[in-house]
Amino acid sequence: MTEKETIYIHFFTGIELNTINRMTKLVLEQMSEGVERFIFLMSSPGGNVFAGLSAYNFLKGIPVEVITHNYGSVDSIAAILFCAGSKRFCVPHARFNLHGATLDIKTPIQYTEKSLDERVKSLRMDREIFSQVVTDATGKDHIQVERDILDGIVLNSEQALEYGLVHEIKIELFEKGAEVFEIT
Repeated sequence: MTEKETIYIHFFTGIELNTINRMTKLVLEQMSEGVERFIFLMSSPGGNVFAGLSAYNFLKGIPVEVITHNYGSVDSIAAILFCAGSKRFCVPHARFNLHGATLDIKTPIQYTEKSLDERVKSLRMDREIFSQVVTDATGKDHIQVERDILDGIVLNSEQALEYGLVHEIKIELFEKGAEVFEIT
């Protein structure tokens, strides 16, 4: 592939509506210019589940190659976004944190029994979706993955490789002269 057909996206930020909007806009613009491979250099604390799941589904659904590379820490919903890569790499000193979604409660707030039940169902559904994404990416047993996400697990590079979350541990992020776009 020529250099123009591959670009790198440095994703050093939280998963929020505005960062995902910038990312999808950049990807669409670059696809219209002929880019066929996107390599995401990621380090993210996670963030908004809605934005993260939307970004994951967007990257899985576009007709180009997506590669992800954890160069620091990929946590929470960022780990789900990381799974969008058909090839997934990490540096030797990377970390991953997989867990279920959380419910932020800003006081004062009141819930009815029905609205609280709806929130609990939503949290369960998010955990089931996260588990399926990780199962699809790793090939691990779905019940084990769901248990791991419910309990919350933190993996170093070697553990992530053994788990199947990454395909290879490598320190090189990109070649000299590569085109790198920033999402911060």
